[in-house]
Amino acid sequence: MRGSPPSAIRLALTMCIAEALSMTGVATYTTLLPLLQREWTLSNSEAGLIGGAFWAGYMAGVPLLAGLTDRIDARRVYVCACAMATAGSAAFALFAQGLWTALVLQFFVGAGLAGSYMPGLKLLTDQLEGTVQSRATAFYTASFGVGTTISIFASGQLAPAFGWVAAFVFAASGPVLAAVLVLAIMPPGRIARTVRPEPGEGRTPSRAPPLLDFRSVLSNRTTRAYIAGYCVHSYELFAQRAWMVAFLVYCASLQPAHLPMLASAATLAAFINLIGPIMSVSGNELAHRFGRERVIFTFMGASGLMACVLGYTASLPWWIVFLLMMIHSALMLGDSAALTAGAVGSAPPERRGATMAVYSFLGFSSAFFAPLAFGVVLDLAGGNRSTLAWGLAFASIGIFGALAPMARWYATRTR
Repeated sequence: MRGSPPSAIRLALTMCIAEALSMTGVATYTTLLPLLQREWTLSNSEAGLIGGAFWAGYMAGVPLLAGLTDRIDARRVYVCACAMATAGSAAFALFAQGLWTALVLQFFVGAGLAGSYMPGLKLLTDQLEGTVQSRATAFYTASFGVGTTISIFASGQLAPAFGWVAAFVFAASGPVLAAVLVLAIMPPGRIARTVRPEPGEGRTPSRAPPLLDFRSVLSNRTTRAYIAGYCVHSYELFAQRAWMVAFLVYCASLQPAHLPMLASAATLAAFINLIGPIMSVSGNELAHRFGRERVIFTFMGASGLMACVLGYTASLPWWIVFLLMMIHSALMLGDSAALTAGAVGSAPPERRGATMAVYSFLGFSSAFFAPLAFGVVLDLAGGNRSTLAWGLAFASIGIFGALAPMARWYATRTR
């Protein structure tokens, strides 16, 4: 006799744990950026380029891997992607020696995330509908922050004690556990099949959209709006995450009594990141109560404005900088789940994988450019020993969110 299907709570919990485990390598490089930049004598632009290579791998992989989940069981995509992420982190530990090897290997780690993050969300939302689906999406999205926090904290502790290679070995272990968990517990994902109507029925056959043909997704005006919002959100978020530890190291160097550099900066960054999952879930609940559009634009505008001034606070006492970065992180993540749940809810089930592919590809395209742009501004404005340079670099990623109120006014007017 077959057992009863897993409950919504069990499904959501399984995928949240799996997602956090699959991301043990997502912030390893950015956490160790100050150490590796010094060891490999990288410029800020080169260091930012390596950070962006991770998201270039994501961009290259997500249209195909997420789009495939409309055609084959998403568990197969998920497991293959976890294997790629493990291989990329392990190879980084063994072979990375500078700019070019780091670029290539971070690309593969990012491609691994492309096949686990959105395909994992597709696997979860295929089993749920309605409000339960929206709330499960919020918790799953929040698990991205949990996984990032684990990656930052573990890397910051392992590298000073055992060397940076040990941090990448740890990064390679998580995706293996994630794949085992998904195979053991999750039911098969939904596959769009052609459904032929019975004689006399007027139904239109349901079929999977052509692979890599995303015109039907972009023709959905509601989905397009969520994609645009996600691009702005990702640009600010992933530049901040890529340079957060390096900024905290700089702030520590300005204190009268220096904090132990990498370990303390990484620990502070991990704590800053912890507020994200809480705010991601809370933001989605606020969206249910006060309206999704209002909540998204409010958080986006406040976060962008704060980013525009954050870099100039580097010389303040460290606890003030820490508190300001906590607030900024909370504001940045307040619209995260609301955006993703809105995009998922705007898509018909047979196009959900394609919608997630486009949403993720375009959103994370900005995540590729953001760390590089941040590093370029840092170099051009005076380098990472200049508070003015840090201020301008943070402003360069906050300006788009700061314009959110104007975007809302324009959207309201055109409607």
